[in-house]
Amino acid sequence: MKALLINCTLKRAPQFTNTGALAERAAAQLQELGFETEIIRLNDYNVLTGNSSNEGEGDEWPQILEKVKACNIFIIATPIWMGHLASTSQKVIERLDAIFRDENLIDETTGQYMPYNKVAGCLITGNEDGAHSCAAQVLWSLQEVGFTIPPNVNAYWVGMAGGEKDYVEAGGERYLYTNKSLRYMTQNLAFMAKLLVENPFTTNLNEAAKEAEVESDKEEE
Repeated sequence: MKALLINCTLKRAPQFTNTGALAERAAAQLQELGFETEIIRLNDYNVLTGNSSNEGEGDEWPQILEKVKACNIFIIATPIWMGHLASTSQKVIERLDAIFRDENLIDETTGQYMPYNKVAGCLITGNEDGAHSCAAQVLWSLQEVGFTIPPNVNAYWVGMAGGEKDYVEAGGERYLYTNKSLRYMTQNLAFMAKLLVENPFTTNLNEAAKEAEVESDKEEE
């Protein structure tokens, strides 16, 4: 079983990234739980702006999408900038929006989206505040495209108001709340991922849509 973590730092390799440091801790814990893990840095790829599966010449998002298809656990790791998700994280979410329109990412028989029977979580680092808001945006978006969100699958570290020290420099790797929430996250993700392999969703979205049409007013043309 596989876990894919996308580090959405704004920094480019080989620069050190605090978000990457937290992602590495998560990956190590998932390895202990029996998962093959891979961390990719979004900025190592030329991911074009858009909301399709392939935005044309030079777009390297299709390479990442293949990794998403192959994983059981998907984690977005994002820094906070100006109180919001990093633009790179939003780009991942926007590219996943293609799931609603790309027939290759929808099961023909059941209508289930590609992320059905995969689980997802998020990691967040930054200074001051914004972690709860960022987690809400990421996790809502991921469940919207079909990922299963188990309980307690966000872990974060934020520094003091006005502080200049980031996760590693400030000793965040020894911070109890962050470490506790990270353990909750990795163990719940692992549990649910294994459960879904053995007990996948049987929901037929095509049939459910037809039932909804019968009980609903016709949309105006």
